[in-house]
Amino acid sequence: MDTGFTSRRAVQTDAAFLGDMLVEAANWRAGGARPRHEVLTSSEHRRYLAGWKRTADDGVVAVDRDDAPIGAAWYRTLPQDDAGFGFIGVAVPELIIGVHPLWRARGVGRSLLRDVVGLAAAQGYARISLSVERDNFARNLYRAEGFTVVSETAHRATMARSTR
Repeated sequence: MDTGFTSRRAVQTDAAFLGDMLVEAANWRAGGARPRHEVLTSSEHRRYLAGWKRTADDGVVAVDRDDAPIGAAWYRTLPQDDAGFGFIGVAVPELIIGVHPLWRARGVGRSLLRDVVGLAAAQGYARISLSVERDNFARNLYRAEGFTVVSETAHRATMARSTR
């Protein structure tokens, strides 16, 4: 089945595109757009991209037929004193995923999610985590792909799954 996209391993020069996808992830809600510079410079978001690609960083980029990037999923291990939204432990990488709005609901997110979980497994990680706002439709995708809620607040859930 031709989906119109493929994926490849993320490289250091993908940092700017990962920034674009971080902005998409932060602005998933229609009409709730935060400016790019605000997302990328906020302490709560810059930890997911600063210094990309460190030794423990890895990910995948989805590209269309013209090799233009359309989505990305990547992970980082973060220290406890700079924990991300989905932090559950220093040895558990935290997943970030973003898909260009024109490519949402076309299988890109699911494909990226499966690829990055497989990549984490190949790198020896037993678990992977993420954070999702409680009313984000992507939460259903994460559940369908084996993620379970490990903690919740009024607005957000931290989810994790085994990479096996």
